[in-house]
Amino acid sequence: MDFSGFNSAEFRQFVQDHLSEDPALLLLKYHGKVDFDLKEAVQQISARQKAAKKLPEWVADSRIIFPASISLEQSSSEETAKFKADSLFGKLMIDLTGGFGVDSYYLSQNFEKAIYCEQNEQLASIANHNLKLLSPEKFEIVAGDGLDFLKNSDLHFDLIFADPARRGIGNQKLYKLQDCQPDVVKGWDLMKSKAKQILLKLSPMLDISQALSALPDIQKITVISVKNEVKEVLLFWESQNSTSRKKIKVKDLGSEYPTFEFGIEEESIADSKFGEVEKFLVEPLSGILKAGAFRLFGVRHGLKKLDPNSHLYTGDTIPEEIPARIFEVIREISPKKQEIKTLFPSGKVNVICRNYVMGAEELKKKLGLKDGGKDFLIGTKTGSGYKVFWCRRVY
Repeated sequence: MDFSGFNSAEFRQFVQDHLSEDPALLLLKYHGKVDFDLKEAVQQISARQKAAKKLPEWVADSRIIFPASISLEQSSSEETAKFKADSLFGKLMIDLTGGFGVDSYYLSQNFEKAIYCEQNEQLASIANHNLKLLSPEKFEIVAGDGLDFLKNSDLHFDLIFADPARRGIGNQKLYKLQDCQPDVVKGWDLMKSKAKQILLKLSPMLDISQALSALPDIQKITVISVKNEVKEVLLFWESQNSTSRKKIKVKDLGSEYPTFEFGIEEESIADSKFGEVEKFLVEPLSGILKAGAFRLFGVRHGLKKLDPNSHLYTGDTIPEEIPARIFEVIREISPKKQEIKTLFPSGKVNVICRNYVMGAEELKKKLGLKDGGKDFLIGTKTGSGYKVFWCRRVY
């Protein structure tokens, strides 16, 4: 791919000068008035706008070339990429599924050399341009299948990283590990024979128990969320780690919530206590629920569970350093429109439903409510039935 036009001072200045403007209007306004490829410049502006929060350092660098939007959507954020890279280091690493190159770049920071592999020739070409600018002399770029490269290579790696593609034919989402490309389950023995460490980045929709069944060698699972939204599930294997005890770590980036760590066997033996709603309602971070610590969370923090399938907890006191949203209960209310109108004449109250007879949107429609204000209505199921509680957020 020829990037000579992208590198012209006029092209790059145009992109930087118009980052806050509507791309469609720019196409109309400057059609036939510039000496560079206007369509490509506008595509770069559009991509930078979409990536502004996700990749602020790369957006700020006028030399970086951005790909089409679908590759941006599938790319890690700088925040999650830096988190993955934090404790990984060595002489040589390989990214089998390089994509836009964000993970490749940040993971490579603690390695002397890195190999980037990508089947999509255009993406590989863009990554070659960007990575050679950002880390001169560090990267070898391979435009081809990462597992094929690994099979034919005599090299041994301190780290093998892979982020299998989670879109199939027709762009449908894939959640089963074996359905993603490359098939890391099929290639697992090959990868183990070539690496000291393996790190897999997988979908937030991944079934963790299914993944562990497919790859029983995995020793550590990390669930990464950003501001309480699960973004990635990481599977980690290390050749020198002989323990059979599998650990799960839940980390919420961009917040002050503490990390939650546990062994899988801890959840299996945890014995929940159940009770009706007390002074506080507690909802664990989404990453903890993704990790499956449904019983252990309450046991560890001395809280009662409302119902086996209601992942809300309660207590009269709340322990410090708890990775959860906490609500103080004002009282139970009847979900009748007239009563709700009397309590909330503005019609604004935040609605949450967890294991309730209907979803939050349906309940809001039924009661004529819109989200807003400091009050919350939480619909859930306790041991004595379905109920709605009027609460205020504490933490």
